[in-house]
Amino acid sequence: MITTTTRQHTLRDHLPGRHTARAASSVEHQAMLASRLTARDKWLLALLHEHRVLTSFQIQDAAFPSGRSARQRVRDLYLWRAVSRFQPFQQLGSAPMHYVLGPAGAAVLAAEHGLEVKELGYRHDRAMGIAHNQRLAHTVGVNDFFTSLIARTRKGGPAGALVAWWSESRCARHFGDLVIPDGYGRWRTSHREVEWFLEFDTGTESLTKVGRKLAGYARLAESTGIATPVLVWLPTTRREAGARTALARVHAGLDDPHTVPVATAAADLLTPTAPHPSPAEAVWLPLTSARADRAGPRYSLADLADAWPGLAPPAGPGTEDGESGDVAVASPYRLPPPSPIPPRATPNRIARGEH
Repeated sequence: MITTTTRQHTLRDHLPGRHTARAASSVEHQAMLASRLTARDKWLLALLHEHRVLTSFQIQDAAFPSGRSARQRVRDLYLWRAVSRFQPFQQLGSAPMHYVLGPAGAAVLAAEHGLEVKELGYRHDRAMGIAHNQRLAHTVGVNDFFTSLIARTRKGGPAGALVAWWSESRCARHFGDLVIPDGYGRWRTSHREVEWFLEFDTGTESLTKVGRKLAGYARLAESTGIATPVLVWLPTTRREAGARTALARVHAGLDDPHTVPVATAAADLLTPTAPHPSPAEAVWLPLTSARADRAGPRYSLADLADAWPGLAPPAGPGTEDGESGDVAVASPYRLPPPSPIPPRATPNRIARGEH
């Protein structure tokens, strides 16, 4: 202001604004997005469609090297209406920004797969409805579990890689007549692979209800002939101790307990100051029907298969290959599950700082 005179009217100029809903649905807007959206942007849109909501921290963990680069790029996506956002109320401090798929982003995903937006099962009001859903904290917690594994995959070296991540809705599509897991994942190392169903406990359900879920997994194992581990993630070791007692009681009563391998872990076992704390660490304690106590070694995710020597390795890739078209048409999830790992930035994008 001292060396350069600023005219008052320039202070009133509007900053670059967000496109209106009508403009975002226009052919011109879609043409503009074609020249600006990167492969990583489209991957992020697919991830939001699959998993409903991601916080700014989760997006950074999943795809960006820093908070600054994540904020800059997601702001662009927001201004283009590729994503929408909200910030939940929080008693102390402020919650991170939460992002959902926006109308322009849904149009891009649909066009990429030769579909109409309505065939995706997408509606903007429903996407934003998660802001008031009583399961918002649970959904964000499940997504935290998996995005921390993605961050470990991207930055943690040779410990392993997350190669499959299915949402609760996709799990319900496949297994909902027997049991609905909170998610499905697959972790791969250089010499082995382990898959699992996730039960994410926030401490609000009764422990009896947590234990009863094992009966559904037993029916699923009997139906498919596949023994898939069930990993139960709990908020504290105290809660874990009570859950293990409830789980062991039900587990012992199953017709064939070996078809339902179970392991538990607690969030407070992680070291918050570690570079990339994640469920990949040695926090998993297998459950046996005879021992519900917390004694015994804890396993890393990569070594968890050692706890069940007779467990068969996962069969085939963690995709939906082999599904019939009829099944896909009947489901709002017509898109394949996105890869958990974002595509690499191209050299010209790196040169311009879009890491």
